[in-house]
Amino acid sequence: QVQLVESGGGLVQAGGSLRLSCAASGRRFASYAMAWFRQAPGMEREFVATITWRDGDTYYAGSVKGRFTISRDFSQNTVYLQMNSLKPEDTAVYYCAATGGIDAIYTANYYYTEGPYDYWGQGTQVTVSS
Repeated sequence: QVQLVESGGGLVQAGGSLRLSCAASGRRFASYAMAWFRQAPGMEREFVATITWRDGDTYYAGSVKGRFTISRDFSQNTVYLQMNSLKPEDTAVYYCAATGGIDAIYTANYYYTEGPYDYWGQGTQVTVSS
């Protein structure tokens, strides 16, 4: 069974930076893609960024493109989300997610939704003050 544990959330002023981490554990962890989603109070959970584990291909939501960077570390089975130029509207609980398979079985666009992701972390709170 795969477990995902996020860390790195906190309170930051607008314009500041945070780096979130998501450590994956479990017997022989392998995944086609990992992603970050976020959910603000009263809102549905939304896609933030995704990265393919083997090739490192990335894709970002328009609202974060140019400010956030997703990356992964093979040796640590960890994916990161570097968040710069934070805005109050980035305030949300951030969730890490991973696919259960190692092959791309869906079209690329589907990986920008919750559908392909089988494993989820517990979330980490990010609060950006104005």
